[in-house]
Amino acid sequence: MGVVNIKAFEKATLVNRKELFRLGTAVLFIVGIMMFTIIRGEGGQHSALLVIAAMIGGYMAINIGANDVANNLGPAVGSQAITLSGALLIAATFEASGALIAGGDVVSTIKGGIISPELIGDADTFIWLMMAALLAAALWLNFATAVGAPVSTTHSIVGGVLGAGIAAGGWAIADWSVVAQIAASWIISPVMGGVIAALFLYIVKRTVTYKTDVLAAARVVVPRLVALMAWAFATYLMLKGVKQIINVSFLTAVVVGLGIAVVVYVIVKPYVHKATLDLPDSKDSVNDLFTIPLIFAAALLSFAHGANDVANAVSPLAGIYDAIISGDLHSNTTIPLWVMLVGALGIALGLALYGPKLIRTVGSEITELDRTRAFCTAMAAAITVIIASQLGLPVSSTHIAVGGVFGVGFLREYIKVNYSRMIEEIKLHHINDSPAEVEAFLIRFEAATVRERGVMLRELKKRAKKTRLLRKGERKSLRKIHKLELVKRSLLFRIAAAWVVTVPVAALMAAGLFFMIRGIMLP
Repeated sequence: MGVVNIKAFEKATLVNRKELFRLGTAVLFIVGIMMFTIIRGEGGQHSALLVIAAMIGGYMAINIGANDVANNLGPAVGSQAITLSGALLIAATFEASGALIAGGDVVSTIKGGIISPELIGDADTFIWLMMAALLAAALWLNFATAVGAPVSTTHSIVGGVLGAGIAAGGWAIADWSVVAQIAASWIISPVMGGVIAALFLYIVKRTVTYKTDVLAAARVVVPRLVALMAWAFATYLMLKGVKQIINVSFLTAVVVGLGIAVVVYVIVKPYVHKATLDLPDSKDSVNDLFTIPLIFAAALLSFAHGANDVANAVSPLAGIYDAIISGDLHSNTTIPLWVMLVGALGIALGLALYGPKLIRTVGSEITELDRTRAFCTAMAAAITVIIASQLGLPVSSTHIAVGGVFGVGFLREYIKVNYSRMIEEIKLHHINDSPAEVEAFLIRFEAATVRERGVMLRELKKRAKKTRLLRKGERKSLRKIHKLELVKRSLLFRIAAAWVVTVPVAALMAAGLFFMIRGIMLP
């Protein structure tokens, strides 16, 4: 065997070892859940069902960590504000903390009122229904992670409960108004996230990076942006995290958030001023100023995700547990601590084992992110959820985060293409001038502010009208500038397709699994 073949064999073996390690660790976790549930000895005649349900719940939690959590970390990692290992450590800690501290004691077991529990025949049928829903959602998340598509955990659960519910109780069991709201969120979430992220990036460009003295502008604008981020995240956490512990009104959350924002501004302003004294006057220096805010954003988004989404993800397991222990059906149930632990630990493990793939997809494969762009996506995630919550609009944190990344990418495309068009226009207006004159004008144009560039272009157009420098065909050519693609279209279509099919695919899988489970369990 040649040296090249030996090296290739060793490389393939190393890859297989890593994959086997990840798979083995995940299996050990699920086996550990099985042993723990058996030792607890709850469930009576349904103890075996409880053990199986707990194992499925652990499998679901691993897949949530592998897929959903990546959206909070991707921009920070992709912009190199934090290393992948550091991001995994932060997210695992804060996801688990959010789930256990602010995850809530009571969660609807029939997710969002998606089906009517009174139309379910008995507790056994309910148990089979929830097991099918949980397993279908987990399998779909597993598949989505394998193909590199970030999807919504909540939508996966909803689809599973909807499909299994219809299989158990017919079409009338579903609340189709809720289903319609979820379908609307496929458009609302990414569009709102993308528009808000692009808006913030445009503001940063106009107020900082397009200025002649970049650092002087940054000393004024960056502390305000960080304070705004502090307000957004404080309000977001009060509404989505702390509210699970104590009742907080929207006005209270806004006022508390504003107070925190003022404190942050007072702290950050002198820090930014001092930091900029030693930095060169460039756009890269502005990026460095957003490093620490991005790390805090990743941590806070992870905490809020743990508080808000983990409980939703394990609620089918909580519903199964309640039905087995009480022998009755309840629309709401208390989530036991051990169930929350399964969710929290499973998410942390899934993130560590399989999360890097989706983190890279969101952080670097969709479009190139620097820290300024990543900061804008984090801002969009918090602000979009706040706005949508108060307007009663259904949104997905996954769709918002990914939509924000696409938003900044498409804005960059527009700006680059527009700038290329302006350069071509300048060259056409100077078609009869010497190369030295053209170069001199371009240098002045590059150094000018946005407003000054507008003035220069208007003067060129006035001169062109007087002298008729541009023919009709040349004017048309300005509209045919080479299309620059800074967003990966193949990923856009793949992710959009995954979002659209999440609910129906999870529903179909859950319905099939329900019929299979019922066929096995019935005498």
